[in-house]
Amino acid sequence: MNSKVEKTANRKFKQPKFWINFKENHPHIAQFLVFFLLSNGVTVLQLVLMPIFKSIFANTALVTTNFQFLQFGQNLDGSAYYVFDYAAGALSEGGGGGLAYFLAVQITIAIAQVINFFAQRSITFKSNSNIWTAAFWYLVAYILITIGAAVAQGFYKVPIYNLLMNTWGMGSLGETTADVITMIINSAISFWVFFPIFKIIFKQVPEEEAK
Repeated sequence: MNSKVEKTANRKFKQPKFWINFKENHPHIAQFLVFFLLSNGVTVLQLVLMPIFKSIFANTALVTTNFQFLQFGQNLDGSAYYVFDYAAGALSEGGGGGLAYFLAVQITIAIAQVINFFAQRSITFKSNSNIWTAAFWYLVAYILITIGAAVAQGFYKVPIYNLLMNTWGMGSLGETTADVITMIINSAISFWVFFPIFKIIFKQVPEEEAK
């Protein structure tokens, strides 16, 4: 079944012979390389979209709208720790970006992940299993990974922004650089977690079962 799918794909996309041979000899490595390339493409898309959405929300009241959700314990200084911690106020003024920053991040990631879903399903894994079942488990994984990434962000977001904007005095350039760094960290977390999940939900099944 897999060989038939591969041969059809090879004819359709006119892949170089060396790549066809490499996939036949090292199918798992080839699959990972394609996943890696597509994931990096999605990361670049996120880096492009993030400043666009930030600029859209920058001059709205959303910046001064507090968004702190899912309290879990306390910080070292005794203040409440939130999984999603976007305190009111612009980052340049010592705030957390408010609801504006949260929406900019989540809308960017959501768009990128929708594109990633179809690209990885069709190109990397060449899956023909039920798309709705795959989409459901992808959504579940996306929610869990988003929460996990938010928890991790609680440890590195403030130090990175403070270091670049205040300690190093980079101002707005520091903020932009910190945006890029945090987005890359988020993407790296998603990259390593999603690959084994995709291996499970993006399967190749007999045509009768797929129908």
